[in-house]
Amino acid sequence: MPPDSFTAAAALLIIPLHDRNGCGRRPQSIFYGRLVMATRDVPVTKEGLAKIQKELDELINDRRPELAQRIHDSKELVGPQNTPEYEDARTEQAFIEGRILELANMIENAVIIKETHDHEKVSLGSKVKVKNHDGKTVSYTIVGVAETDPKAGKISNESPMGGALLGRTVGEEFEVEAPAGTLTWKIVAID
Repeated sequence: MPPDSFTAAAALLIIPLHDRNGCGRRPQSIFYGRLVMATRDVPVTKEGLAKIQKELDELINDRRPELAQRIHDSKELVGPQNTPEYEDARTEQAFIEGRILELANMIENAVIIKETHDHEKVSLGSKVKVKNHDGKTVSYTIVGVAETDPKAGKISNESPMGGALLGRTVGEEFEVEAPAGTLTWKIVAID
């Protein structure tokens, strides 16, 4: 399978830390192997990279120690038995550790989106105003997957709308496939 066909969810590979006979040592974490993430460029703005770094720092410095304490406390109260509180904390710990790996991979593979001053053609980082067939105007900023926030008008370059906008110019009409059918849009402005 070519590397381009990997999705973010399928990018994790688990490599066992023991040989075929089961010899070797088990890591001191919730993972029973070393996780390796497929490398793929992650387009991100400077602000987006700072936001990702802040979330990573919060998870490592605040959430991880809190969870470790919760796990320790729930284990201390009942001894060797696993309680629902203990199981919930371990599940949350698995989620947090996975998110830490994901964020670290994003930072490691981050490619800063250069601020363009080309108001002629839509590219990553462009702010685009489009009009639909009803005359309704909507503004979008084209960002990488890591920064997508539709409520704030930030759409991914890999989304149907984002992908359809890339490379287009002001005044150009284009179609986007949506669950409701094919929608026609027109580019009004590029900032």
